[in-house]
Amino acid sequence: MGRVGLTTERLVLAGAELADEVGFEQVTVSELARRFDVKVASLYSHVKNSQDLKTRIALFALEELADRAADAVAGRAGKDALTAFANSYRDYAREHPGRSTAARLRLDPETAAASAGVRHAQMTRAILRGYDLAEPDQTHAVRLLGSFFHGYSSLELAGGFDHSLPDSQETWSRSLDALDALLRNWPEKTPTEA
Repeated sequence: MGRVGLTTERLVLAGAELADEVGFEQVTVSELARRFDVKVASLYSHVKNSQDLKTRIALFALEELADRAADAVAGRAGKDALTAFANSYRDYAREHPGRSTAARLRLDPETAAASAGVRHAQMTRAILRGYDLAEPDQTHAVRLLGSFFHGYSSLELAGGFDHSLPDSQETWSRSLDALDALLRNWPEKTPTEA
């Protein structure tokens, strides 16, 4: 494939696909240039360097995942919304392991504030409104859910649940039941926290 038609968008999409194939950590401008059969220098009019490429892939993945999650939770509330939201994260990680990793790339504060990461937090908070959590407990719950969704998916993709019963799907479902129960019965602050 020649230079004709190279755009930043095409490069980012190709980088996202490459991340899914070889792992996000392995994505470089050099590897992408090989994919397009062009010299590395010809890509620098579209991306500054490999870090810029990775940041753009992360932003792409955050947007793509936010769109999926929004579609999944539309018209749902409570446990149904929580389950749909969680499943959108898990399914995305299974379908796009490199992009899922990219979505967790640490972004500088300005880039993060302008990213779809804000939409993820807003959707999570919208789901949590059904559980009647006030601040700072709502923020604690946002962090808990994000940690669970990403952590479970990462361990599952790495084969961490392949060697024992029960099946990973059963554990996932039971864990979502447990999260729902926890969110409905969020613990009060202890006297030492007050």
